Amino acid sequence: MTDRTDSRPLKVLVYSDDSDTRQQVLLALGKRPHPDLPPFEYVECATEPVVIKTMDAGGIDLAILDGEAVPAGGMGVARQLKTEIYRCPPLLVLTGRQQDAWLATWSLADGVVAHPIDPVMLAEAVIELVRGAHSLPASS
Repeated sequence: MTDRTDSRPLKVLVYSDDSDTRQQVLLALGKRPHPDLPPFEYVECATEPVVIKTMDAGGIDLAILDGEAVPAGGMGVARQLKTEIYRCPPLLVLTGRQQDAWLATWSLADGVVAHPIDPVMLAEAVIELVRGAHSLPASS
């Protein structure tokens, strides 16, 4: 097991027009969702233009996009990011319900979790995406 405590924080963008949804994500993941991972630093975005500007600037390690956001849903934003950003970081889409997971394949999202947000499911999906993107070891 590698000690990741001295690593730079991972920057996680959280997009939703609903501040309650953003807070649910932050509370579900906390400052460090797994001891093998560096701490998380969150960038909250409430509008699509801010998401695009932030992602274009670089430095984001993972983006969590609310598929239920209005007027621009996270699935459309995910598809735009995946097609426009070279080496786009992993994207996780929050769908309105579990049955909508198939729509996330259109969005090119790397992961999907349904509302209502289950903290354990969200943390597991995020940990898997971060480990895969940063070649971090799986826990033993």
